[in-house]
Amino acid sequence: MNKGTIKLGVATAAVLLGTSLMAGGDIVKTEVAAAPIKADKPKRTLKGSMVVNYHTLPGSADSIREMFTEGVFYGRLRSNSFYWQWAADGANNDANKNMGLGGSLIYKSAAYKNFSFTLGYYGSMSPTFWRPDKADIGFSKSGKDTFSRYKIKTGGSFGMHVLGQGFVEYNNGTIDIKAGRQLYESVFTKSNDTKMIPNTFDGISAAIKVAPKTKVRLAWFGSQKLRDHEDAHDVITFKDSNGESWNNNDDAGKHRGLNYNNFVSAGVDPNNNMYLADIRTKYFKNLDTTFSYLQIPGVLQDFVIEAHYKIPLGSSGWTVRPGIRHFMQFDDGGGVVAGDSNALGGDLTGYTASVNGSLDSSLFNGRLDLLMPNKKGFFRLGYSKVSDDADIVAPWRGFPTGGFTRAMAQYNWFANTETIMVRAVYKFNPTWKASIRYAIQDFDDNKNVPSDSTVIHIDTWTNITKNLQMRMRYGHVSAADDILKAGSLTKYKKDWSYDEFRLEFNYMF
Repeated sequence: MNKGTIKLGVATAAVLLGTSLMAGGDIVKTEVAAAPIKADKPKRTLKGSMVVNYHTLPGSADSIREMFTEGVFYGRLRSNSFYWQWAADGANNDANKNMGLGGSLIYKSAAYKNFSFTLGYYGSMSPTFWRPDKADIGFSKSGKDTFSRYKIKTGGSFGMHVLGQGFVEYNNGTIDIKAGRQLYESVFTKSNDTKMIPNTFDGISAAIKVAPKTKVRLAWFGSQKLRDHEDAHDVITFKDSNGESWNNNDDAGKHRGLNYNNFVSAGVDPNNNMYLADIRTKYFKNLDTTFSYLQIPGVLQDFVIEAHYKIPLGSSGWTVRPGIRHFMQFDDGGGVVAGDSNALGGDLTGYTASVNGSLDSSLFNGRLDLLMPNKKGFFRLGYSKVSDDADIVAPWRGFPTGGFTRAMAQYNWFANTETIMVRAVYKFNPTWKASIRYAIQDFDDNKNVPSDSTVIHIDTWTNITKNLQMRMRYGHVSAADDILKAGSLTKYKKDWSYDEFRLEFNYMF
């Protein structure tokens, strides 16, 4: 038994014993068999995060034959259009247009003796009139997940066709086990299905009801498949054995120092496993608490404590909801692999000396929500601060500052970064809802990370019919002309100001 396995066992035991501990991430309810609802209700709807809510699920089967005949198909037609414009003079805007046309077809079987299975095809095509030339695909930004850059670079087409979900499930109402390719929503990992194809993981997960309003989840994943990949890849290693960036974990939240050659040079296996555990309880009235753990043996360990408490304001219907998320990252050998590189692949100028050889770091998030009556919307004030240690490593689409200070396409968890955000969401009527966020991001001027910026991010959701939704998104970033203050060095940071527009249609059937 190796060191990583021993540490996992200790941490897992702590999770199972700590029935009132706290921490992070949205834990979805275990799917259990349910009879179809009224015919005038949609089988599925979308949350604001684009996570799918299933309202109609297959029932039980009396035979293997009925597993198939009593199953349910779920269809989705989808288009996603993007326009991106860098503001700086001379910036490369040759790849500022992208579009994905496609959708998904998912089949869920009925449950026979508590066993069932799910298969999901996802596809995306890019029309020629709204996509970059093949030579410019490396400059694509927000719309890059509508196609596979690696596939095009190696002679393929813009289209993607993938098995997005494929798992066997055992669910007896108390324990739910899934084995295969699956979506996994946690504080660390998200499906993040805001483009055309979700982020998925290959492995085994289990959700167990251990007490009233209390659930424990455990998972092992041996590989990940990001949204713009047709094939699975390592959960954390950047680049492959040939030095190809787009054929391994090239997520924007990666650490470039954790690349294939660095793993090999350090004598560490570049093929990694991910272990996850969390416990969430709502046992105490108005209090929602979770404790979460992640380990990549030989690389890093993460612990997250999260709690949210609702305070009703008399009989007015208004509610105050304060919340915290404390994210702790511990080196487990990855610091030696990363060496003298920061997350962006730059040197450690401006970092404390202890960062060279260690990934130890932490991140505090806090927020205060004012919830409107009848779930009409909310106002939010959010704050986050990363310790002046290593950069936070998070290439699994979970976004450590998500729900607190992160705006669209922002990565504000570099060392010594401080962010303040205000947000408002309002549901005007059953047809139309809107959201606006304003963030002030204060990056460290002494480090080779992005310059300070302000961000405006506007979303609208329009339910054209019960099955057809339109979503429009606008993002504006104004970056400061900061000087990189590193000893006697005087250098302006790159102007990364931009505007972007997104338009999405979803038809669910």
